[in-house]
Amino acid sequence: MNTALKKLLDEKAAFYNRPGFITKDPVSVPHRFHKHQDIEIAGFFAAILAWGNRTSIINNTNRLMAWMDEAPHQFVLQHEESDLQKMLSFAHRTFNATDLLYFISFLKQHYSHYPSLEDAFVPGKIYTESNTEQALVYFHNYFFSLEEYPERTRKHIATPARKSACKRLSMYLRWMVRKDNKGVDFGLWQKISPVQLICPLDVHVANVAQRLGLLPDTKSNWQNAVRLTEHLQQFNPQDPCLYDYALFGLGAEERFKAI
Repeated sequence: MNTALKKLLDEKAAFYNRPGFITKDPVSVPHRFHKHQDIEIAGFFAAILAWGNRTSIINNTNRLMAWMDEAPHQFVLQHEESDLQKMLSFAHRTFNATDLLYFISFLKQHYSHYPSLEDAFVPGKIYTESNTEQALVYFHNYFFSLEEYPERTRKHIATPARKSACKRLSMYLRWMVRKDNKGVDFGLWQKISPVQLICPLDVHVANVAQRLGLLPDTKSNWQNAVRLTEHLQQFNPQDPCLYDYALFGLGAEERFKAI
């Protein structure tokens, strides 16, 4: 084990894994809520919209929450068709009103039958093996199981079956699954454990990981996401995604170049 690298990553993870960094991160949106399902829905939209400028991500997700009367769970279950008219102007990068309306339809269908969005990833059982890949593939197929869905919306829900790194969904799982007392991740879900998570592989994480010798290149694909997580497990077998804080912070905040 590279003890110097572990020391660096531990120090940076401790520095960034604290509430002081919540306000300018998309995770700030679900932190405005207290109800389990509201946190899930707000976090889901914040994660799905998490590309581009972070301020824009937060502002657009908060706009959605306002349109949902700051009660997203109640809104997806009880909204009327007239309530959706105000959403027809929504756009964030390539995510538009067509995608948003399908997302709301899916959430209404799901929450009409299940108490938690966790059941959309792990249906009715607790995983006994580290197989987040199966959970993400299941979620993708389940998400598009409604009779009619816009083909254009498929690009907004990644899947390892298409070799995607699934960065946004992996980040969402980190928020919902990781458990510590630092006040950032929620630790709401029980069917997936922290050891099973895959590190979110965004451009900052990939660049820093490659410079630290944790990845052979900066390609954003499922193979590299798994490869990076396996390296991080050597430093913390029970909680490898703790180091997402370190790698992202080094890249996004410190513009890390070389060790």
